[in-house]
Amino acid sequence: MIWDDSLIKKYDLSGPRYTSYPTAPQFDSSINKIALIDRMMAPSDSPLSLYFHIPFCANLCYYCACNKIVTKQYQKATDYVELLGEEMRLRGLMMDTQRQVTQLHFGGGTPTFLSQENIKTLFGYIRQNFNLIDDGSQDYSIEIDPREIDHEKLALLVQMGINRISLGVQDFDPKVQQTIHRIQSIDLVTQLVNDARELGIQSINFDLIYGLPFQSEAAFRNTLDEVIKLSPERISLFNYAHLPERFRAQKRIPEDSLPLASEKLSILKMSIQYLVEAGYEYIGMDHFAKPEDSLAIAQKTGHLHRNFQGYTTHADTDLIAFGVSGISNLHGVYMQNHIDLSHYKDSIEKGQLAIAKGYISHKDDNIRHDVIMTLISQFSLSFNKIENQYNIRFFEYFKNELEMLQPMLNDGMLEFTGSHNKTGIQVTERGRLLIRGICMVFDKYLNGTIKYSKVI
Repeated sequence: MIWDDSLIKKYDLSGPRYTSYPTAPQFDSSINKIALIDRMMAPSDSPLSLYFHIPFCANLCYYCACNKIVTKQYQKATDYVELLGEEMRLRGLMMDTQRQVTQLHFGGGTPTFLSQENIKTLFGYIRQNFNLIDDGSQDYSIEIDPREIDHEKLALLVQMGINRISLGVQDFDPKVQQTIHRIQSIDLVTQLVNDARELGIQSINFDLIYGLPFQSEAAFRNTLDEVIKLSPERISLFNYAHLPERFRAQKRIPEDSLPLASEKLSILKMSIQYLVEAGYEYIGMDHFAKPEDSLAIAQKTGHLHRNFQGYTTHADTDLIAFGVSGISNLHGVYMQNHIDLSHYKDSIEKGQLAIAKGYISHKDDNIRHDVIMTLISQFSLSFNKIENQYNIRFFEYFKNELEMLQPMLNDGMLEFTGSHNKTGIQVTERGRLLIRGICMVFDKYLNGTIKYSKVI
């Protein structure tokens, strides 16, 4: 990947992260819920990917933009697990639950807010309603707050089938941690990593954030030094978007403590160079992985995909999400649960699915979905593949979009490939960091009224 300051300045726009297409702002609360359920009940032999949203956090992290409930009342998790069990039962009545669950993910909030008893009960409900696999080929993961777990709880998760973990690290600098209200020592994270290795965890991911208060290029290099010593298989390097008008907790972060835009870019540039030199491969957007990791291998073989959990190797699955704000995707049919816990609870207790809104993709959506997801995952696109799958002529169908790509072509961000430049698109090393901007050209729903994070 080539860092080009002039291109970044020119194309650092605001845009979607494309964990779906169409993206969540297109989901409609007035959609016919029966139509969504009918699609869910349609026969399918695709394997399943299950997602469980655990919204509770014992502590408030000031930077966080996730859907969460901050509380010290751990009993709330017990009640919530019962709701998840009932939601699973309701979903199970409407689909073939013998399909193998090849991917399972717990996000939040703080999934490790759950007690050991909660974890046992939840996995009991999952196994009662779905076909989990235990042959080592499963991709079962959980997001972990290092402050909310011990060796015994981690061992239980492994016993339940978890073989991947993602640790919220953000930054090891004590001043940064104090300002964002997330204090966790290097020793604490190191012990957790050692425990995970001892218990046989196959893959560890670290979440880092650049653009946080009091960060500098030199100080963040110290964090990266410690990260490399711990050698996680994957690293996610997220951009902090300061939007206090949308996320009240961010008002507690002094704006004058945030790095200037130029310093923020310097931190990102240094971080990318540092991680690549340390042997990590740039997967795309904010993800890095070791060459032998399944994400890196999937990208090389053309099997990498994106969904609401980010980059994934499981493109062939139906994603079924449980809990507040969970978004399911059944090959272009999207269903999002209520974001508010009281509304979610009310629906489940009435024996209803907690669907708040949804979307049913049509042919044009599916075409654009495949174009965008292929580009953002593989950095290349075959026109012939799209033409054969959808019976279209690519140059005619996307005539306007290809004209819009011309400035990016002139700037060396991409190339048209093949005989007479008519068989595909290849994103260059210069354009990889700006892939979201390239994908935005094919998004027909962008209208400037929705505020997204910056591409960089």
